[in-house]
Amino acid sequence: MSELDLRLIAGQVETVVRELVDAAKLGAGRLLVIGTSTSEVLGRHIGTSGTLEAARSIFDGVEVVRREVGFYPVYQCCEHLNRALVTTREAMERYGLEEVAAVPVPKAGGSMAAYAYRNLQAATLVETVQAHAGIDIGDTLIGMHLRRVAVPVRPSIRTIGAAHVTMAVTRPKLIGGARAVYTLDPELPAVASNPESPGSTCE
Repeated sequence: MSELDLRLIAGQVETVVRELVDAAKLGAGRLLVIGTSTSEVLGRHIGTSGTLEAARSIFDGVEVVRREVGFYPVYQCCEHLNRALVTTREAMERYGLEEVAAVPVPKAGGSMAAYAYRNLQAATLVETVQAHAGIDIGDTLIGMHLRRVAVPVRPSIRTIGAAHVTMAVTRPKLIGGARAVYTLDPELPAVASNPESPGSTCE
């Protein structure tokens, strides 16, 4: 790829990551999982033509936003490492993630994970995460590493290079039934106890 193409990729990644951060209200210390097929970015079939140059551009685009916001980037490996993830040791310790023993390389882990492992500060490999938001560049499937419940976010840029882009934020599960309330009323209304009206209170 030309230097111009690589700069364009970095700028596109920065744009969609900013959109995701805004949609997720993703603050410092939150986890952002990133799945990437650099082969798909080049317009090739996933797993066939990975490139560290494209990985560097994607990493650079993420880093611009990370330095401003302070989230933890988490880069998903390919299936040959069971989709383990590269992140920082600080993130691993903060979230109690389980470390696994491997060094990602382009042929086992993927170019994106291999680049991140060598360029994140105090990088380590963990087995799984439950991230607060995620971005998938090239249909690598990141759902196994998202918290429940995932909510799709449509990016303004639908492709990075030739790779399809999907994004998601997550929200807590809504529990309960017809009586459940999901927003806080600062003034809880008084409920008169009425034994002749069963079900007017709970317990």
